[in-house]
Amino acid sequence: MRRECVVDHVFICCAEGAPEAETLVGLGLREGSANAHPGQGTSCKRFFFDNAYLELIWVTDARDAKGEATRATRLWERWRYRGVEACPFGVVLSPGRDGAMSEPPFPTWSYRPSYLADNSTIEVARDTPLREPGYFYLESPSEIGLGAEPLRHEIPLTRLTSVKIEAIGALPKSAAATAVSNLGLVEFSSGRDFLLELIFDQYRHRASADLRPDLPLLLRW
Repeated sequence: MRRECVVDHVFICCAEGAPEAETLVGLGLREGSANAHPGQGTSCKRFFFDNAYLELIWVTDARDAKGEATRATRLWERWRYRGVEACPFGVVLSPGRDGAMSEPPFPTWSYRPSYLADNSTIEVARDTPLREPGYFYLESPSEIGLGAEPLRHEIPLTRLTSVKIEAIGALPKSAAATAVSNLGLVEFSSGRDFLLELIFDQYRHRASADLRPDLPLLLRW
């Protein structure tokens, strides 16, 4: 029986070195460990919560990002044309931590980056327009809370409970967008800008922070 998947993490394509991270730090978030993706040509900064994390990603090596092994992910295009021709967001799903799905909830192709363990893959959604977010599925959930990553922040962002994405123009209609919407993992709307809205703890504190123009990100908690 297929079990429900969850949002493992979300990413935003940022400027080189992700100076936008300082906006989150200034708000009161504690930055976790950075990460690099050898062979993929990208690096990231990360902010962790009890059940998910936020990744700020940028291209460090255009040759690798546009190379044969990585090209079909379109990470280069999503980063290079972010916010104009391309949606700068990615939604990464994984099995729930109490079980596993036998397959991702949308049609995919298997990406095998060199930085993953042998035989591991990232499943990448097929036929997704660049003006939609990228959609990915991990074979196992990230090990959040099992290491030394900071999970407590100066503002009470604990558990990610909702993800909303505003897209420019028409509502996302790909098979992947339909799947994540039907599963209740992402709520889509259309507008004049790309905007990622993350809701924590079911918005019980009735507080929010709009990080534009530094980041196309709205936090509610």
